[in-house]
Amino acid sequence: MASGETSTEYKDKQGGGAGQPLTKSENNDGKKTLTNGMSRVHRVMTDEEIAQGRQTRWTELEIHGKVKNLSPAVWQLTHLSALFLNNNQLSRLPPEIAQLTNLTMLDISNNKLRSLPTELGDMISLCHLYLNHNQLRVLPYELGKLFRIQTLGLQGNPLSPEISKIYHETNGAHKILQFLLDHLTINTHPPPERNWVMIRHADPERPIATFTVLCYNVLCDKYATVNQYSYCPSWALNWEYRKSLIIKEIRTYEADVITLQEVETEQYRTLFLPELKTLGYTGIFAPKTRAKTMGEEERKYVDGCAIFWKVDKFDMDRQQVFEFSSVAMKKASTSENMLNRVMPRDNIALCAVLKIKENVYANRRMTIPANDNVVGNPLVVCTAHIHWDPEFCDVKLVQTMMLAHEVSRILEDVSKKYMITQQQVPVLICGDLNSLPDSGVFEYLSKGQITRRHLDLKSFREDSCLEKFTNSSDKNVISHPLRLDSACDLQSIPFTNYTLDFRGMIDYIFATPQSLARLGILGPFDPQWVATNKILGFPHPHVPSDHIPIMAQYAIIPTTHQRQPPPPQQTGHPPAGVIGSGYPAPTQHSFLR
Repeated sequence: MASGETSTEYKDKQGGGAGQPLTKSENNDGKKTLTNGMSRVHRVMTDEEIAQGRQTRWTELEIHGKVKNLSPAVWQLTHLSALFLNNNQLSRLPPEIAQLTNLTMLDISNNKLRSLPTELGDMISLCHLYLNHNQLRVLPYELGKLFRIQTLGLQGNPLSPEISKIYHETNGAHKILQFLLDHLTINTHPPPERNWVMIRHADPERPIATFTVLCYNVLCDKYATVNQYSYCPSWALNWEYRKSLIIKEIRTYEADVITLQEVETEQYRTLFLPELKTLGYTGIFAPKTRAKTMGEEERKYVDGCAIFWKVDKFDMDRQQVFEFSSVAMKKASTSENMLNRVMPRDNIALCAVLKIKENVYANRRMTIPANDNVVGNPLVVCTAHIHWDPEFCDVKLVQTMMLAHEVSRILEDVSKKYMITQQQVPVLICGDLNSLPDSGVFEYLSKGQITRRHLDLKSFREDSCLEKFTNSSDKNVISHPLRLDSACDLQSIPFTNYTLDFRGMIDYIFATPQSLARLGILGPFDPQWVATNKILGFPHPHVPSDHIPIMAQYAIIPTTHQRQPPPPQQTGHPPAGVIGSGYPAPTQHSFLR
């Protein structure tokens, strides 16, 4: 970031501001030359264009002439991208200037300003702000929110010693803004509690086994940088601050099963496992594949996935880690696409086969018919963190195919051990899939198959290696045997990830509707709180991760009450039935209302 005296854009040779046309004369090219040598191109409309009613289009405005007051009409010019108010006699800048939301350049140099409106901090499109040669001693802390600023001019102001010292340091303009942001008082109240949305009720006259599951990407410390989240005060990005809010959030919901992503190895050992043990949980963890190549100290900071469960409701039968790079090597090491695109990514999934205990029944005093008793039956829980890069939608989809394939292999063993069919085993697949509901990843999981011609597959469309991950004889599709419904859709949860540049649903809880009946979900984050407080993105002092947790409650359907799952819809058809599903709604079970 440059100070106003050293910027290469809009620079005035006398250091007074951004510069302005030397004269109103025009050369043959229709250019106005600025004092810094830059040119501003413009053209006067012809009489013919005016007669045709053609409208002018201009996005920059200069106001000069020892002006003391500005017309309120200026603040209605919301299309402006540059405003030059330098070399006037302004002693006050109205707060209405914040209505010019498209401004990237603002020059108020050489005026008589003693203070600035706090609303200036809401003009987050600003890249160049010149305040040179005014009478400013202090700056509003709200200026720290201008995280896009590249040039900040403060020369020639009687700045307070503290601000002046920071400004004249190396990279002082950037340090000033960080100082202001870090000292900005957070006056916003915490967001309101999220509502629980009931979808259907269990019959209280019957013993029903129920449990809740939570999925949460906690944003590990090494990814929570000021560069990545420049709109968040640095103290609110600090792990020591965020970790207490994350634990508080987990405690608030106290789900029976918790799946977490971006958990650092050392933080699992020293924070998550000890904290959750005090609440009656135990858990398992697996770091990303790169941990294998690192020394002991470096391994502490590798993030991975974790699963926790209430020990009074579940025992663990077995666990399994799916390393997608290893699966690629074993299954398709001769494929160039696999070698070049999938194998270098070290994403993983973690799977736990749990055994159900008596406490899943809320009312244990009721007599449970032997055929309806699910105690001792398995529950397969899987969590995954799929590759993040939008340019690698093919990698995301192939990793998801591997995930479904590996879960299916687990189900083969589970079904034999518990003497039930694979379709009767209740399965949860939770995680940060880094994919929107219109993606190939979501279509593949929810519909059970995807066409080989899907655009997300890119060069894999012609790659025979994908045949290793399908259970269909139809060579035009890649399919999996699981029947999965998403717990949430965009109507119920508009976003699970909210940052400056992106907001959308990318975290999911998928479940097998034949064996798990969805009873309710945790409702959306309050959009009114976000809008009213002008929240640019998460993390925020009240929101410790760039993701929000999602949560659902399920009833475990005894095998005697399960219905045969319907076949998948043909790919390309709109989803139907259960929320987020590519399958018709299952038959209403007798023990559910």
